[in-house]
Amino acid sequence: MSTETTTPEAGTTAGPMTHRQVLEALSGLLLAMFVAMLSSTVVTNALPRIVTDLEGTQSGYTWVVVSTLLAMTATTPIWGKLADLFSKKLLVQSALVIYTVGSLISAAAPSMEVLIAGRVVQGVGVGGLTALVQVVIASMVSPRERGRYSGYIGAVFATATVSGPLIGGLVVDSPLGWRGCFFVGLPFAALAFYVHQRRLHLPVVRRDVSIDY
Repeated sequence: MSTETTTPEAGTTAGPMTHRQVLEALSGLLLAMFVAMLSSTVVTNALPRIVTDLEGTQSGYTWVVVSTLLAMTATTPIWGKLADLFSKKLLVQSALVIYTVGSLISAAAPSMEVLIAGRVVQGVGVGGLTALVQVVIASMVSPRERGRYSGYIGAVFATATVSGPLIGGLVVDSPLGWRGCFFVGLPFAALAFYVHQRRLHLPVVRRDVSIDY
């Protein structure tokens, strides 16, 4: 038998959110989603330069990408369960912080092993962003109106997919080099953190769930 308790979060307004309030909160969520997608696409054109500079192997070349995807896939359901236990806003902000830490580790990596470890940390944060954006939107918007906002998410996916390799290629050829690719998402992550702090206010709903780590 499951139990559910609801705790008001600071700044929470009573009743359903207005269209304007949803858009204000959604702007932060879309920034977070853009950060998550950009982490995978921005390094595409930088990989040959990365492997050369860090004296990596073909296996290391593959793991720079795969490590993030594996960490994201493994942690996404865990983040979803955590959303039933803790504040969704706090979890989104935590995922942004984890992503930022992973980006800094990757940018300063002296070897392929450290770079791959940093990409794993990034993947944990990306897994949280991928899962929690959907959870938060479901908490803000009724199922009938959800399709009204799904187009924004699709536009962010398309923008990140198309612009990521282009931005990565430009950054690699700049004085920043390939390490600059891991700094590209940080301004967006910081802005998303700020918008969530100011605009995202949801009641904390705790359910009786267990996490199968």
